[in-house]
Amino acid sequence: MKPIQTEFDAKLLGEQTRYRELASRYKALLLQNQTLEQRVEQAMQIRKSVKTHQIKATKKTGSACATAFLVASDWHIEETVETESVSGLNEFSIPVAKKRGEAFFRNALTLINICKRDVKLDDIVLVLGGDFISNEIHDELMEVNSLRPVDAVLMVQNWLATGIEFLLDNTNCHLTIPCTSGNHARITKKIRHATEQGNSLEHLMYHSLALYFKGNPRVKFIIQKSYHTFLEVYDLTVRIHHGHNVRYQGGVGGLSIPLNKAISQWNKSRWADIDLLGHWHQFRDFGNAIVNGSLIGFSPYAVAIKADFEPPRQAFFLLDSKRGKTITAPILLD
Repeated sequence: MKPIQTEFDAKLLGEQTRYRELASRYKALLLQNQTLEQRVEQAMQIRKSVKTHQIKATKKTGSACATAFLVASDWHIEETVETESVSGLNEFSIPVAKKRGEAFFRNALTLINICKRDVKLDDIVLVLGGDFISNEIHDELMEVNSLRPVDAVLMVQNWLATGIEFLLDNTNCHLTIPCTSGNHARITKKIRHATEQGNSLEHLMYHSLALYFKGNPRVKFIIQKSYHTFLEVYDLTVRIHHGHNVRYQGGVGGLSIPLNKAISQWNKSRWADIDLLGHWHQFRDFGNAIVNGSLIGFSPYAVAIKADFEPPRQAFFLLDSKRGKTITAPILLD
């Protein structure tokens, strides 16, 4: 009989152990349930405590005003980009360039009208930032370009004049048009720093456009012989240049490091609150500088130098008379 008692005792011990485990689990579940009930109660109290107050819409008083900046640069209108050469990421030809050029002015007007809903906006700065043509400065461009340099300049000149008239016809704004030449439109083999503007087909084009709009009191062209063009807007100074004098050979830090070094040096001679440039085909807002994108978009050259992919786009930003730079946005082209 003793072995039977031992077996019974073992079963009893096992049942007691399982009972303790179940009791422990039940207690844990009970505590968890109480916690959940408390959270549900808290949630119900939060929901019941929602109260609203009225926010009154403000009306434009006219005390603050703003100036819209539209930046046009790096169009390279006569250069051809075959879609197979960039793995299907882009395609560019004169018809595509014309379509994107029209989209630049049309979509810029959309952004202007959006801003005019909330701020007094009577002035537009249309920056013509250079490299509207690719020219034949490299042997490769002689093969891929669809037009000779002078023909390309004449074509883009007409496109720009059409776009300026579009802005005049569809707004009541005054247009200030600062012009800076790029590095591609030169008629010399290498860049000449002292005589760069005098050797630029774009510099000639800007003067031609200025003569065309000479009688219009709403249009003012600013064409300098220096690399930098300075524009005073409210209490801010904007320094405009094409960007090819910023030395950047790639690197983990990106364009911001050499750009900030260049800005620091230039500020020693004449201070600017904002630098505005193109050349690098990448739309960036660095706070103290805005870099414009391109109209041509991704190209075989971009692939070769391992540049970041970027769709074709140009820069738009707003300078508020009280708050400074408030809005930066891309002008989409496709």
